[in-house]
Amino acid sequence: MASADSDGGARPSIPTAVKILIAGGFGAGKTTMVGSVSEITPLSTEEVMTEASMGVDDLGGVEDKTTTTVALDFGRITVNERVVLYLFGTPGQGRFWFMWDELADGALGAVVLADTRRLDTCFPSVDFFENRDVPFVVAVNQFDGAYPHTLEAVRNAIDVGEEVPVMMTDARDRDSSKRVLLALVDHVMRRRSPALSG
Repeated sequence: MASADSDGGARPSIPTAVKILIAGGFGAGKTTMVGSVSEITPLSTEEVMTEASMGVDDLGGVEDKTTTTVALDFGRITVNERVVLYLFGTPGQGRFWFMWDELADGALGAVVLADTRRLDTCFPSVDFFENRDVPFVVAVNQFDGAYPHTLEAVRNAIDVGEEVPVMMTDARDRDSSKRVLLALVDHVMRRRSPALSG
């Protein structure tokens, strides 16, 4: 959509920037999801884990993990000429949670990635967004070798209401990750316009 400038010529409109957070526990796949859908080379603050993280970061269930996000991941998706999504992946470890308030400021909503091998690691993200009334969806990342759980079992385990979408995803797959983002946008729209739910 174009708008007219002072001399009557058309100028391109500035797209609306929409901020979305990708959250979840340590090793849940946040960096992978941002990288799978971003149209730009994502900014990543992945660093090699060192001995300093031993005894601090819980590697139970993700013993092969060798890197960790120390600040944030950032990616971008152009939906159309009017809307651009900016994705911010949050760090998963408790020692970096102090940054979440800053990252959440102005966010339209959030994706909480859940890892059924360590489901409890997504609880802080769920609590964070519930306490701040930030709309979110839960995406169960399908890891190779993870025990399969039904979506209802996951919903019950993390104690979220029926109004919160819970879905399966593969954070490595672009289309799967896009479906999660579309589900989040739909959820936000339905919260803002309850008539859409009927």
